[in-house]
Amino acid sequence: MAVNTSAEAPIPVGEVSRLIGGWIDRLGAVWVEGQITQLSRRPGAGVVFMTLRDASHDISVGVTCYRQVFDAVADVVGEGARVVVHCKPEWYAPRGQLSLRAAEIRPVGVGELLARLEQLKKSLAREGLFAPERKKPLPFLPRLVGLVCGRASAAERDVLENARRRWPAVRFEVRNVAVQGVHAVPQVVQAVKELDAVDEVDVIVVARGGGSVEDLLPFSDEQLVRTVADCRTPVVSAIGHEPDNPLLDHVADVRASTPTDAAKRVVPDVGEEYERVRLLRDRARRCVRAFVDREERGLAQALARPSMEAPHRMIDGRAEEVTALLDRARRSLRHQLDRTDSELTHTHARVVALSPAATLKRGYAVLQRADGDAVRDPGEVEAGEVLRARVSEGEFSVRVDA
Repeated sequence: MAVNTSAEAPIPVGEVSRLIGGWIDRLGAVWVEGQITQLSRRPGAGVVFMTLRDASHDISVGVTCYRQVFDAVADVVGEGARVVVHCKPEWYAPRGQLSLRAAEIRPVGVGELLARLEQLKKSLAREGLFAPERKKPLPFLPRLVGLVCGRASAAERDVLENARRRWPAVRFEVRNVAVQGVHAVPQVVQAVKELDAVDEVDVIVVARGGGSVEDLLPFSDEQLVRTVADCRTPVVSAIGHEPDNPLLDHVADVRASTPTDAAKRVVPDVGEEYERVRLLRDRARRCVRAFVDREERGLAQALARPSMEAPHRMIDGRAEEVTALLDRARRSLRHQLDRTDSELTHTHARVVALSPAATLKRGYAVLQRADGDAVRDPGEVEAGEVLRARVSEGEFSVRVDA
């Protein structure tokens, strides 16, 4: 239960240490996994001292055990070994120090490590961290290449020399870290985060030479895998050689078989690009030349047409046709007028010949009654009736005599 304290009623340091010890004692024995970083076996001493470190976090705790407990695994356990310890937490009150009292130590074998890695791989795959659609493409020519590698390592030399041989102007931002051991995971994670935060860094290369399964374990750590998965910058994994396959290879955007292969993937070859530019330039020239030649042939063919060689020829021909049609129209109109005039003359002559006036001019007369009707039969008139006689030069009245 919580201890009630205040500024007016504090408790002594010794009491605090005693209470902490009591709480720790209630934890009981636990199984703990870690990596041995410091091992002290003093001659004649009956106790072995070691430090157990969490390979994924910067946390360590001291472990003590009786010599006979450690001697049982002394042939296979040393500094850097991964072990599982059955221990009971102890609190040393005078110094306020926590330690673990080991009752049993078991080395973690390669087979067990591989089985754990396989389980972790399946778990991360189910989360989609290895999905191809999450992979980001590498830039064609990065402004700045981030490199995470061991200090003065062969991997660093291979990446730098091969990249600069391919593209001399390439720039690197190098982070030298521990690439094996208990400090590897925290340092690699921190380096990747720092490079991912640099705006100019367009690609990050994590490189290490080959090694044993135990040496490459940091690059299968879950914390590192999740850090790479969260990066906004494309990451190239260049760990070990072709047979090596840490989990970093699966989560990285590009897997390179070796550090040298990584250098070839992150920057283009200046000679190849120059040759490609030359070929494209020659191809462009041929295309332009072919286009110009085709257009020149088309222009020459167009200029060779009669309408282009003598553009007035068509106008002159059309002018002659217009003149001929105009003359034809005039002749047709004149002929039509002449024929119509002749017909009109003949019609007029027929009308004149058939006109009653012409008959009257020959000495005939037309007798009309008072109502204007012509007298055609003598029986139509009566004695004493006055008729009007119409002759060629005029008319006069006549009386019918019985």
